Amino acid sequence: MKTSVLDRFLRYVQIDTQSDPGSESFPSTAKQRDLSNLLAVELLEIGISDAHVDEHGYVYATIPSNSNKTQIPVICFCSHVDTSPDVSGANVKPVIHRKWDGSDIALPDDHTQVLRISELHDLDQQIGNDIITASGKTLLGADNKAGVAEIMAAAEYLVNHPEIRHGDIKILFTPDEEVGGGTEKVDLAKLGADYGYTVDGEAVGTLENETFSADSVRITISGVSTHPGYGLGKLENAVKIAADILAKLPKDTLSPETTSDKEGFIHPVQVEGIQEKVTISFIIRDFTTAGLHEKEAFLKGILDEVLKQYPNSTADFKVQEQYRNMKEVLDKYPQIIENAEEAMRRAGLDPVCRSIRGGTDGSRLSFMGLPCPNIFAGEHAFHSKLEWVSVQDMEKAVEVIVNLARVWEEKA
Repeated sequence: MKTSVLDRFLRYVQIDTQSDPGSESFPSTAKQRDLSNLLAVELLEIGISDAHVDEHGYVYATIPSNSNKTQIPVICFCSHVDTSPDVSGANVKPVIHRKWDGSDIALPDDHTQVLRISELHDLDQQIGNDIITASGKTLLGADNKAGVAEIMAAAEYLVNHPEIRHGDIKILFTPDEEVGGGTEKVDLAKLGADYGYTVDGEAVGTLENETFSADSVRITISGVSTHPGYGLGKLENAVKIAADILAKLPKDTLSPETTSDKEGFIHPVQVEGIQEKVTISFIIRDFTTAGLHEKEAFLKGILDEVLKQYPNSTADFKVQEQYRNMKEVLDKYPQIIENAEEAMRRAGLDPVCRSIRGGTDGSRLSFMGLPCPNIFAGEHAFHSKLEWVSVQDMEKAVEVIVNLARVWEEKA
């Protein structure tokens, strides 16, 4: 199946859409709308007449049913337009390495940035394929513009091939996924979908039906401040209290650098303050809500133990829910996974269902009422200058999206 996915991808990654975790606006950066507005225009040009960008920067569109069946579930395909704040997304220069032979790929604008089979997961599966990277000074933006391009290419293919029967297909492009706001202002009633698929995964053939459950914890320590020259028996330094808390975290477990598979962690991500008051921010991750609560209780125990040494200091321990394991919802709708696996088999793939040590827009969408697993987009080494995707994997993703539209119609 030859589609427009490559041309679209090369254009989209050159539009800077980096989101900003420190922003109080929505979307967090106005430049995300540059891509959203372009996508709406291109959807209209394809012939999808209701395509538009709403006041929050979301793109909504509908490919109308062309089937005589009336009870076909409405499915949605969703990707996010923003790129990670971790690495610059400005002035991206995509480079295509045609028929890659397996040798090291030194990126042209920074030869210290090298893709090596020995270091990058799944790269060894791409020999003979066309690999796309950035030039070495930016991320590529495959996360998630690969998914955006694949949905757009699939939409164009479906519109141009009416012989492929399908029900109503909804398209949703979101801003701010990378900073946790991707579903904050989405209007599911307006979207009108029964089930969804985010197209934001990694290796070809993978289907992700499970994510971490996630909370954040903020510990605010109020110490006792006084002039250090007269601090004997009085001063209780909040900076040192924070250091004591962090020092008591386990060194060989419960951290991102010491866990894998289904193991969760307690991860400090920011420390800010002065001797009178310090705030420590953590993210807590586990595949079960009970596991989250156990880790939060463990952290609270460390705090209480440390505070015993500082009798005149206090601390506030605040837990905020972030997202939950979407498997809790998806297990109630097995047909969503079954149909995705069938769509992949029709594309000549052996589907692999697996867990994500992270989250997606689908995590929140599932609990908001739109059950939504994640299918592969082919993106790899995301959030880094070594980010890459292959043309062949993107073409397969387009084929799977088209097959999914057909499978849901056939099984209705």
